[in-house]
Amino acid sequence: MQAFTTLDGIVAPMDRANVDTDAIIPKQFLKSIRRSGYGPFLFDEWRYEDRGEPEMDCSKRPKRADFVLNQPRYQGAQILLARENFGCGSSREHAPWAILDYGFSCVIAPSFADIFYNNCFKNGILPIVLDANTVDDLFRDCFAQEGYRLSVDLQAQTVTTPDGQILHFEVDAFRKHCLLNGLDDIALTLADADAIRAYEARRQQEAAWLF
Repeated sequence: MQAFTTLDGIVAPMDRANVDTDAIIPKQFLKSIRRSGYGPFLFDEWRYEDRGEPEMDCSKRPKRADFVLNQPRYQGAQILLARENFGCGSSREHAPWAILDYGFSCVIAPSFADIFYNNCFKNGILPIVLDANTVDDLFRDCFAQEGYRLSVDLQAQTVTTPDGQILHFEVDAFRKHCLLNGLDDIALTLADADAIRAYEARRQQEAAWLF
């Protein structure tokens, strides 16, 4: 998993509450367990005029001109600004996979669905919770200013606006450590590989019949 330390990026505003995981990545794309290749299908039903299917060439599909990710001003965005209860619905891990594969590595919202929130950390995405009034201000400024950017510093736990305002956010210390060091569940386990091997060798001596 790629480490997250700092990010200075364009913001794309997803001005809808209760965005569920089926909207983020529709169910027909859940057949694969690969973690890559979902970016072109992010928000598929809102982004395109036709129905998407796995392995489609999205470059030739008709797009909805009014959808935020299809607007030129938000191309290359790395920070997704969202409304309350983002990522609700089913627990599919494909949702953060699609968000990350598209190019977003940070999502800011007043609240997240719990499972989606946890899955973000496990896949190298930083979900930031800010109060609703602050998020309202960010939406207003993002709509008003083309190329609107935010700077995120995970170590300092801050979001800095273009006018220099510093917004502080909370994050669990263990999750922060994992993101800063690029540690997913597998990497955390491998960090104790020597201890695991020593335990297995000892158990083989103590209880040989188990082996």
